[in-house]
Amino acid sequence: MAVSEVPSDGRDRPTRLQRAGSWLFSGHLLAVFSIAASNILLGLTVLTAPFSLRFRRGDLALMAPLLAPLGIYSLWLVGSAFASFDPRTSLGGLRELFTLSAVLLAPGLVRGEAQVRRLVDGLTAAAALLAAMGLASYLWGYGDIDRRIRGPFSHYMTFSGFLLICDLLLMVRLLGDPRGSGGRRGWRWAALVVINVALLATYTRGAWVALVVAGTVLLVIRAPKLLLAYLPLGVLLVVLAPVPLVSRMISITDLQDPSNYDRLCMLEAGMTMVAERPLFGLGPEMVERRYPIYRSPSAPRFEIPHLHNSFLQLAAERGIPALLAYLAMSWASLRAMYRGYRREGGSRGPRADLFLGGLLALLAFNVAGLFENNWGDTEVQRPALFLLVMPFCLMMETPGEADMLPDRPEERT
Repeated sequence: MAVSEVPSDGRDRPTRLQRAGSWLFSGHLLAVFSIAASNILLGLTVLTAPFSLRFRRGDLALMAPLLAPLGIYSLWLVGSAFASFDPRTSLGGLRELFTLSAVLLAPGLVRGEAQVRRLVDGLTAAAALLAAMGLASYLWGYGDIDRRIRGPFSHYMTFSGFLLICDLLLMVRLLGDPRGSGGRRGWRWAALVVINVALLATYTRGAWVALVVAGTVLLVIRAPKLLLAYLPLGVLLVVLAPVPLVSRMISITDLQDPSNYDRLCMLEAGMTMVAERPLFGLGPEMVERRYPIYRSPSAPRFEIPHLHNSFLQLAAERGIPALLAYLAMSWASLRAMYRGYRREGGSRGPRADLFLGGLLALLAFNVAGLFENNWGDTEVQRPALFLLVMPFCLMMETPGEADMLPDRPEERT
């Protein structure tokens, strides 16, 4: 693919086509609630990429820690489709390659702090509006465990997965932006409240657990004394929260809960699938079709859409190498974000909220993936892919930022 190569003196300015490409790319993320609209915008981004991408010499080398496992992951996806029990069905899973193209597009279209911050603000604003839509659905009879709010998404777990990512980005922005947000802080605090209320109202326990884990890490890094507030806040929540919400929280550790037991049965079946075909798995889109063969006789459900675990789903569907490639991608991004955060002075750094927010949001996404196949949910996968590439987009703002990757003495102190 031919791309526009810009000079390395830091004086490059985006052309109209480059700005249009950036807006198209941003639009496909902001429109994930409508997968058709998101697909159209991503397709237009791909078509205009030869005229809109901006790369300097060395940019792709800078991204090597992410691109190498991405290449392996993509090749293994193709290999697992052809090695499938039913290749014709599994070939449909190759459409994921279209979504994965965002990893290659983002650094050439969303470069540096200003563009990354603009897109993050757009995502959090969109999440607040969608959360408000979800809460408004109470007026139409939604809100209990049998009719959970889902906003404009097709499923409440998809809704909670998108809100979770945006919630962490916004939370760190408010608590960690060293330069403040001036008069704009008001809408962000309001957005934070709306998003978290909607996240609670989805009754999605995996997202709750992920939010607590990521929030705890944030407090350990930024304000460890606030961890002492967990106990009184927990008591207050139990006393004031609606009974169905408290009951749902208590059920998280209840192994007799039908949903929890069903997940244990899926875990057993998934492990058997991996043991039988560890190299290429059953094939994309084959876990759902073949689950009845591996299902435990005591499992509550005869049919499932997936194994409700991103990591197990990857291994069972595409083999252990695909899972390792995904873990390598996540590690490369988390490492880049942590090193960027440390190198720029920790919490005092000018982009601390972006590095730390991306790190915690990606961490939460993976923790939630222990309970739901959110990597296989396109509407959630697309913002997660932006998280994977976000630290590399930040590194491409000015010349010399490639030095963020090698070890430096100050990083070891």
